[in-house]
Amino acid sequence: MEKDIKIPNHVAIILDGNGRWAKSKGMPRNYGHVQGAKTVEVICEEAYRMGIQYLTVYAFSTENWNRPKDEVDALMGLLRNYMKTCLKTAAKNNMCVRIIGEKSRLDEDIRNRIAQLEEATRNNTGLHFQIGINYGGRDEIVRAVRRIALQTAKEGLDAEQITEETISKMLDTGGIPDPDLLIRTCNEQRISNFLLWQLAYTEFYFTPVAWPDFTKEELEKAVEAYNKRDRRYGLVKE
Repeated sequence: MEKDIKIPNHVAIILDGNGRWAKSKGMPRNYGHVQGAKTVEVICEEAYRMGIQYLTVYAFSTENWNRPKDEVDALMGLLRNYMKTCLKTAAKNNMCVRIIGEKSRLDEDIRNRIAQLEEATRNNTGLHFQIGINYGGRDEIVRAVRRIALQTAKEGLDAEQITEETISKMLDTGGIPDPDLLIRTCNEQRISNFLLWQLAYTEFYFTPVAWPDFTKEELEKAVEAYNKRDRRYGLVKE
């Protein structure tokens, strides 16, 4: 990668293609999810080495509960194991981890592991790593509106005082800058209810590479493509 290339501050990734990747190899879908989790570990390290400060990944959506029960159960088991692995990785790499999404539907032991992970890494100053678990963009906005309504009822917040900043602070990603770049793997070209508010000015990059095959080189390609975009944020070009 060129030395003078501009590195995005915040990269979001939709981790797509685990199941199809496994099927192409004659393996069960869960095998793809296991390999995909390993890829997450690699990309976290590579992203931070490149200078990326924030990385947000879509691990399990609110819609994923509609998948076959055995696959959902396998994914929950994988999440349990990943929480342990992530705790070790975070300690090793000084990584700050936050889980975004509606946690109440998750089993108690998973919620406990999430709380432990977030508390243990809260003051780490390396990569800020956000994981979407039972996350949906519309659900996030609904929960944010409910928080604002509750604040209004308790504190008498005036309607005119509600700004974009008010809403942003109430989102799961409150305090985190919006993504500069969104990557989606496995050739799908939609955002699938991910970070609906936060992606307002984000550049999109789609690749045919399935997530388990996503490498440092593929991340570099995405960043290079990002550098070719004209980041004007709605301003008229002279």
